[in-house]
Amino acid sequence: MSGFATARQKMVDGQVRTSDVTDIRILDAMLAVPREAFVPEKLRALAYLDRDLEFCEGGGSTRFLIKPAVSAKMLQAAAIKHTDKVLVAGTAPAYMAAVVATLAGEVVATESDSSQVANAKEVLAQLGLGNVTFTAAAPARGDAENAPYDVIVLDGATEIRPDQLYSQLREDGRLVGIFAMTNPSRATIVTRSHGDFGSRVLFDASAPVLPGLERLPTFVF
Repeated sequence: MSGFATARQKMVDGQVRTSDVTDIRILDAMLAVPREAFVPEKLRALAYLDRDLEFCEGGGSTRFLIKPAVSAKMLQAAAIKHTDKVLVAGTAPAYMAAVVATLAGEVVATESDSSQVANAKEVLAQLGLGNVTFTAAAPARGDAENAPYDVIVLDGATEIRPDQLYSQLREDGRLVGIFAMTNPSRATIVTRSHGDFGSRVLFDASAPVLPGLERLPTFVF
């Protein structure tokens, strides 16, 4: 077993399984998708640590991988079926989109940085994951043209209610993400039923805030 394969096994056994993730499809997906392939080469040795991994290449925007266990627990709560159409909002560097692609029938991933999209497409092609479509859009916008979605996954945190994404959910659809409107921030699932939206806290969690989903600054006089 290669060094990275060993690291993936240790990540799943030591971080994901111990966080009460029991869905075998998620465990298999995280064993199969090489997390190190989605970060710059100089950071690959850090790809499997129990931490958010932030990086910036070529003067572009900061991107990040959120903690493995947090990703896995959110996906387990989303209960993605193989027939589902899923939107991954803010996908760079596309690791989450790759994991979701092994679970869902169709994936739409939004990313505003064209160089990130090019890199992601290359990696996904090497992995044989051809069911992911990329859309050039900020995370908050989603992709209304391809809506509605059975599931929407925020690949990071939001400090505001993402109303545009809510509107793109199918009836009985689910949105999962880290909601940082309060302290502490919490992973939350939102469901759409009869045109209304209900939410349920899953667990306390933190992650970097996705671009465009930051809280507007307030002025104090």
